[in-house]
Amino acid sequence: MPMLVAVLLMFFMPSYADQTAEEMLKAIVEVRSIVPSDARTAGALGTKREGSGVVIDSEGYIVTIGYLIIEAETIEIVGPAGKRVGASFVAYDHTTGFGLVRAKEPLGAVPMNLGQSSELSEGEPVLVASHGGPDSVQGAHVISRSEFAGSWEYLLENAIYTAPPHLRFGGAALIGPDGKLAGIGSLLTQVAVARLGSISCNIFVPIDLLKPILADLIMEGRSAEPPQPWLGVNATEAHGRVFVLGVTSGGPAEQAGIKPGDIILEVETGAVHGLADFYRKVRALGRAGVEVPLSILQGTQIRRIVVHSEDRYQYLRIRRKKAL
Repeated sequence: MPMLVAVLLMFFMPSYADQTAEEMLKAIVEVRSIVPSDARTAGALGTKREGSGVVIDSEGYIVTIGYLIIEAETIEIVGPAGKRVGASFVAYDHTTGFGLVRAKEPLGAVPMNLGQSSELSEGEPVLVASHGGPDSVQGAHVISRSEFAGSWEYLLENAIYTAPPHLRFGGAALIGPDGKLAGIGSLLTQVAVARLGSISCNIFVPIDLLKPILADLIMEGRSAEPPQPWLGVNATEAHGRVFVLGVTSGGPAEQAGIKPGDIILEVETGAVHGLADFYRKVRALGRAGVEVPLSILQGTQIRRIVVHSEDRYQYLRIRRKKAL
């Protein structure tokens, strides 16, 4: 084991011997997927995707970030010592961003225990590890615990921001001081930090969000929570305004007449103050299928339109076999 990694592991997990820590890292595997060219997400995410995942139980279930496996036709896992095995798509959860697959053969890896991401606070040291063993481990600090609003109608409460960034972040494991899994890597972004300015960092999905929905993901392929209304809008925020960057082809927003360049002013009768506020106001109207009244600035005219929301899961071309 490289000296720097050995020191990091001893610092974070003093109760673990080096050999035990190295065995623990074997639970972090490579996830490779092939997605058909006609998949809904092929244009934005590509047809060949690679990242990491973490073995979380003895049945071969692996948690990863959902964009690596969504709409996948074939999935391959590269485990310890380069062992390659096929895997089955199990679930995708748009609310959290988690994805779940299951290896078709034993990987020879001891599962990583799930930690308590709620215990991680700003300033705390952590480890970030992608597949590849000790050489892929990097020390970092939690620099923020705050919301993240993504352009794809994604709102993550209490996201975990860490720096310095790990460049192989997709599906990477965030390991807390107790040696347990605290989060799954999602993004490389920038965040403003007081007295430091804007710095590069990673965003991790807190592992606490997986625990309440894990059984449902395994059995049904999705959470049992009511599906959130999906509009098919790709948007960004500037000076508190929400600007439409694009609309999903054939999606609810396009059918309602929303166009790139539009500015979303109100949801129902409430003014929109930023991307997160926009998502919250839409979701407060009800579950997927609810009518979403919007006021938008299109060109020089203010239009009032109604978008018939849908369940995004039904729009995607997901190939899944029901769990036995």
